[in-house]
Amino acid sequence: MLVASFGGPEMVAPAFVVAKREFAGSWEYLLEEAIFTVPPHPVWSGAALINREGKLVGVGSLMVGDAAGGSPGNMFVPIDRLPPIMADLLSEGRVVGPGRPWLGLTTEESGGKLLIGRVAPGGPAAKAGLQKGDVILGVGGRAASGLADFYRQVWALGAAGAVVRLDVLRMNEKRRFDLKSIDRMDHLKFKSTF
Repeated sequence: MLVASFGGPEMVAPAFVVAKREFAGSWEYLLEEAIFTVPPHPVWSGAALINREGKLVGVGSLMVGDAAGGSPGNMFVPIDRLPPIMADLLSEGRVVGPGRPWLGLTTEESGGKLLIGRVAPGGPAAKAGLQKGDVILGVGGRAASGLADFYRQVWALGAAGAVVRLDVLRMNEKRRFDLKSIDRMDHLKFKSTF
């Protein structure tokens, strides 16, 4: 593969695909199958991942410390995710329809626990009283086995607006919080380009 980024010919570099696997991001993000490459490209964001036939197969998203076996590399979003949403993106700038439930949490897996690292000001989690340092146990009485499982449980409740019952551990006390989820796009503040 080749990774091609902006900056001319010196920003084109060879890479090897070392894994295609699920990726769960701390910011309420999940890809069922992301592409992981090594070595890491220094200018990865938006970079093109090009196969031997010269076809675009992925768009650079992240630098990761564990592309394969603890080796640093890059994570690419497969390009085949684009055709089903391309018309919406061109006409509306976003996918049309109800969004997934968004809670306004940054959550990390640490020592087998889901630890809240940040609560977005004004988001559903903040309004419900969740705090940095709380540990998410599960959703509605069902334990979460990891970050990806947690997202799947939340998203299975329906579209944005669904009430999410979070089971949380705070200072060795189990608590339940009801969060009225929202569409993340409604929380973001966009600057006009006009």
